[in-house]
Amino acid sequence: MIIDEEPRKRGTGHELGCDLSAISADELRNRITLLEAEIARIRGEIDRKEAGRKAADSLFGPRL
Repeated sequence: MIIDEEPRKRGTGHELGCDLSAISADELRNRITLLEAEIARIRGEIDRKEAGRKAADSLFGPRL
């Protein structure tokens, strides 16, 4: 089978603003768990970038 002929899998991610009325309470809880994990991952990346920026500023910043 050619890759292009494979049926596309339906996305399981969450789309902001989507209609939630047809989704079960268990699935909504699962989405909250996934979104909280993604928020934690994003916050970790922000922390990493800010630490790198702070290190660069201390190395290359103006000398007082």
